[in-house]
Amino acid sequence: MLRDFAGELKKEFRGYGSAMLLKDIMAGLTVAAVALPLALAFGVSSGADAAAGLITAIIAGLVMSMLAGGYYQISGPTGAMAAILTSLVANYSLDGVFIATLLAGVLLLLAGILRLGKLTAFIPTPVITGFTSGIAIIIALGQIDNFFGTTSEGTTAIAKLISYGRLGFHPNLTAVVIGLFVVLFMVFFPKKWNAVVPASLLSIIIATAVSMAAHLDVAVVGTIPQTLFPEHSLKLSALQPQMIAQLIAPAFSIAILGMIESLLCGASAGQMTGVRLNSNQELVAQGVGNILLPFFGGIPATAAIARTSVAIRSGAKTRLTGVFHALGLLISMFLLAPVMSQIPLAALAGVLMVTAFRMNEWNSIFYMFSHKFKGAMLEFVATMVATIVFDLTVAILVGVVIGLIFLVSRLSFIEINYERVDMERLHMTDETLCKRYENAMVAYITGPMIFANTQAIADIATHTEGCDTLLLSMRGVSNIDISCAQTLRDLVANVRAKGMDIAICGLPENAMKMIRRTELDTFIGKENFYWSVEQVLLTNRPTPACRKNA
Repeated sequence: MLRDFAGELKKEFRGYGSAMLLKDIMAGLTVAAVALPLALAFGVSSGADAAAGLITAIIAGLVMSMLAGGYYQISGPTGAMAAILTSLVANYSLDGVFIATLLAGVLLLLAGILRLGKLTAFIPTPVITGFTSGIAIIIALGQIDNFFGTTSEGTTAIAKLISYGRLGFHPNLTAVVIGLFVVLFMVFFPKKWNAVVPASLLSIIIATAVSMAAHLDVAVVGTIPQTLFPEHSLKLSALQPQMIAQLIAPAFSIAILGMIESLLCGASAGQMTGVRLNSNQELVAQGVGNILLPFFGGIPATAAIARTSVAIRSGAKTRLTGVFHALGLLISMFLLAPVMSQIPLAALAGVLMVTAFRMNEWNSIFYMFSHKFKGAMLEFVATMVATIVFDLTVAILVGVVIGLIFLVSRLSFIEINYERVDMERLHMTDETLCKRYENAMVAYITGPMIFANTQAIADIATHTEGCDTLLLSMRGVSNIDISCAQTLRDLVANVRAKGMDIAICGLPENAMKMIRRTELDTFIGKENFYWSVEQVLLTNRPTPACRKNA
C-alpha cells in the first residue's frame, strides 16, 4: 500500500511548479473561507464548542489531506457527524467523544489496511439518501434553541422538542431576526457572487458586525483559544477499559459514517475530476486523522463534499490545497479569535438550517417518489425514521435488511413459459422425427432455481397434459440450490411415471455443478442432457414407451 501511495504522490507532483503552487494556494484559501463558518457551526452543533470544530478542520486539513486517497479530498467536521455526537456528549461528556473518536480512527485505519474500501458499495442508494435526510432533520431540530434563543432539555432532538411542552417555548425575537437574516441571505445570495465570497461567511460577518455594534442581547460563540493544544483534550489516563467497552458501539457508528461520507465524497469528486479515488488509502487517511484529533481536542472528521467541490472548482492541483486551507484557518484562529468569539449562535444556527436543507438529495428523493419505486421509497423512509428515532448503526442495519429482502424477492423471480413443439416451423422433413416429437412440450425456465421457486418447478408437471415428451430449456437458469435440485428429481420421477420422456437442454455450467454434486446427472441419465432444444429435436430418442417401465 505504501509503495502504491508513493507512486501516486510521484505522479501527482510531476512537473509541479510555481504556477501550480499559486493555484493550490488560492484554492486552499477559497476553501478556508467556506470551511470557517461551517467548522464553527458544526463544532457548536456537536455539543462541543466552536473551538473544537475549528481545531478539527485545521488538523484534518493538515493530516488527512496529505494522506488522502485523492488529491481533491478536503476533510473536516461535518453536519452528519455533528448530529450523532450530541447524545454522545450528553451521556459521556467530551471525554467520551474523544475516546469514541480514537476508537473510530482505529477501526477506519484497520478497514483501510484490510482493504475494505468497497464495503459501502453494498449499501443501497435509497438507504444512504434516507440516513442523509434523517441526519439533516436532526441537525435542523438540534438548532431550534440557538435559532430561536430558547432553552430545552434532553439528549436527543426528539427529547428536546418534547421538553418544550414542559419548559415552555419563549423565542428571543432578536435571535430569530438574526437567524432569519442569515437563512434568507444564503438562499437569495446570487450564485455567481457566491463563487467569489461564500454567502455563509458574508452573512455571519454582517450579523456579527451588527450584533457587536448594537450590543444585541443574544448568545454568542464564546472564547476561542488561540492554540492547537487546548486545555480540554484526550488524556491517556482517560482510556479506562470500562469506558472503552461502553463506547465501542458509538465508535462503530462514527467509523461507519466516516467511511460512508468520505468514500461517497471521493466517488463524486472522482467523477468531477476524472481521477479515481483510492478507497483504501482514503480510509487510512481518515483513520490516522481521527486517531490524532482527540489529542488536540478535536471531534470526528470526514471528507466533505461541500469543501471538496469548492476545491475542485477553485482549480486545486494537488493535495497541498487541503494543507493551505488548514493554514488559512490556523491564521484566522490566531488573528480573528476575539471577533469570532462574538459570532451570534443564531447566525450559526441559520447557516446550519440552510446546510441541513441542502444536505437532502432532493433529485434522488423526487425521482424515487415521482416514479413510485415502492421498494426504494420504503428503504428511504424506514432509514430516515430509524436515523431520527434510534441511531446511525440501527438505521443502516434497518435499511440494508429491507433492501436485502427486496433484493432477494427480485432475484428469486422465476419465469416459466410453455410451448408445443411445431416441427413444421423448424422446416423438418424427416417424418420419423416429426412423428417422434408431435406431442412434445418445451418448458422455458428463466431465473434462479432456488428454495423460493420449488413450487413453480413442481407445477411444471401440471402443464404436460396430452404430451409424451417434456423438454426443459434451462439456458436462463443462473443457479440451482439443494431445494430445487430435490424438486427437479421429483419432477423427473413424476413425468417418467406417466410414461413421458424428459430431456434437459442448455443448462449453464454453474448450475450443472449442482446437478453433478447431487448426482442428478446419473439419476436423469447423462445421455438426456443436450446443448439446446434443437439438438434434441434432431435426435431420434427412444420412444416414451421404452421409458414407461424404466
